[in-house]
Amino acid sequence: MIDHETTRLSRLVALLTLLQTKRLLTATELAHRFSVSTRTIYRDIRTLEQAGIPVVTQEGKGYAMLDGYRLPPVMFTREEAIALLTAEKLAARLTDAQTAQLSGAAMDKLRAALRRADRDHLETLGPHIQVLGPASQPDPPNAYQQLVTAVALQRVVHLSYCAAATELPTTRQIEPIGLYLSQQWHVVAYCRLRQAFRDFRLDRIQHLTLSEEVFTSRPETLQQYWASQDDERSKHNVIIRFQFANTRSAMAQHFQNTKHQYGWAHQQALPDGSLEVTFFIGSLTYLATWLLPYAGAITILQPPALRERLRDLAQHAHDFFCAPDRPMT
Repeated sequence: MIDHETTRLSRLVALLTLLQTKRLLTATELAHRFSVSTRTIYRDIRTLEQAGIPVVTQEGKGYAMLDGYRLPPVMFTREEAIALLTAEKLAARLTDAQTAQLSGAAMDKLRAALRRADRDHLETLGPHIQVLGPASQPDPPNAYQQLVTAVALQRVVHLSYCAAATELPTTRQIEPIGLYLSQQWHVVAYCRLRQAFRDFRLDRIQHLTLSEEVFTSRPETLQQYWASQDDERSKHNVIIRFQFANTRSAMAQHFQNTKHQYGWAHQQALPDGSLEVTFFIGSLTYLATWLLPYAGAITILQPPALRERLRDLAQHAHDFFCAPDRPMT
C-alpha cells in the first residue's frame, strides 16, 4: 500500500509539472506518459481539482492549467540533479563561453533548491564526470549562443566564413534553421550568396554579427535538409576500410574533420582497430581526389570503380612528377 501511494504521489507531482509546462494535455497522452489507464488519469485530475489546483477541462481537447497560476518549484530528485550536472559539463565543454556561463548560472539556482545532502552529493560527484571536446580550435566567442538566438528569433546573421575548399574567408548573409553537433558544431542555413541551403562549421566562422533583420519563416527542418542531401549524393554506395596506426595522427584527425564533406553516412569500429566507413556520394572522382593521400591506410570494399579512379589518379600523378625529362617547378 505504501509503494502504491508513493507511486501515485510521484505521478501527481509529475502531472502538476507537465500542466505548468505545456498548454494542453489529453488524457490519452498522459496515460501513455505514465503507463496507466485513462480512467486513472481521470481520477488524478479530480484529485488535483479537489486539492484546489485550478485545472481547466476543455471538452474533447484535454486539460490545461488556469493562465497565471504557478506553483512553487518542485524539488528535484537526486537523479534529475545528476542529469543536469552532466548537461552543465557538456555545455561548458562543447558550446561557447556565453552558453557555458548561462548553464552554470542555471545550475547554481538548481543547487540552491536542493537539500544539503544532495548538494554535497553533487559536489563530490562533480570531479568524476568529465567531457573531452574535439581537439581543435575553440569556436569564436558566443557563436553558438548567437546562432541559437538567430534560429529562435529568425534573425539574419552576417558572418565571415572560411570554407574548407578554398581556405579563403568570404562574407555571407545566412538565415539559420538549426544547429547540430558531429565532431564539430554545425549550423544549417539558407545562404543568400549561394542562393541555397548550406552547412557551416562553427569553428570556421571568423566573425559573426546578429543583425536586426528578421527573415521570413521557412518550412525546412534539419531532417528535411539531411534527406535532400542524401537524395543528391545517393548514386553511389561506397564502403571503405580505414586503418590508422595512430588515431591521433594528423591523417586520422584530417579524416574525422573532413569526412562529412564527402558523403559520410556512418562507420563502425572493427575488432582489429580499423574503421569500416560508408559514404553516399554522387561523384566517385570527387571522393577519389580526397582519398588519394590516404594510400596505404585504406581498402576499397566497394565499388570496384572507385579503385579504378584512384589508380588512374595515382598513375597520372606518377607520370607527371616522375617523368625523367620533365623539369620540376
